[in-house]
Amino acid sequence: MTLRPGSLAFLIIAIAALGTQGLCYAQAPTKQVYVYIDSVMAADTNEGTDPRLSPMDKKLRGLFGFSTYSLIGHIEGETSCGKMIAFALPGGKILHVQPRAIDNDMIAMEIVLFDGTRPMMTTDLKLKNNGTLIVGGPRYETGMMIISIGASTSGAQPGGTHSAMQAQVAGTPGESAAH
Repeated sequence: MTLRPGSLAFLIIAIAALGTQGLCYAQAPTKQVYVYIDSVMAADTNEGTDPRLSPMDKKLRGLFGFSTYSLIGHIEGETSCGKMIAFALPGGKILHVQPRAIDNDMIAMEIVLFDGTRPMMTTDLKLKNNGTLIVGGPRYETGMMIISIGASTSGAQPGGTHSAMQAQVAGTPGESAAH
């Protein structure tokens, strides 16, 4: 059998492609990451805090100092480590979350917030398993949208407050993000 220059490259590619299938099955299963997103509208209208946000009230007031906090959306989704998940947020915003690695009790992830198709914020971070990141988001006439991002490897909702929020947000129970 004679080898042409292109046939050796084909043989190497074929061996690599066929040989890696066995490696995928031998590897540990990919870890699932559960992501929980709450959208909060903050304003200075002296209407107090939405009762569904009472577990976060002190933290929100300490971080942002507005007089009114209203939960305007709750969505959640599940993805594998290494796969991006997208969430549609109020006001035409889109949030991409991609867990990159799980190391002990930390979840490394990339987060990108879009306004339509325009990226507004990109960050890489490590979040404690069952932890929550609170992001002061886009400003509006009377205040701003605040985004709470929680992640867990066990399916337990971070902070223990999200299950009550999900059940009470009109029009969003059980809504999940697009994969």
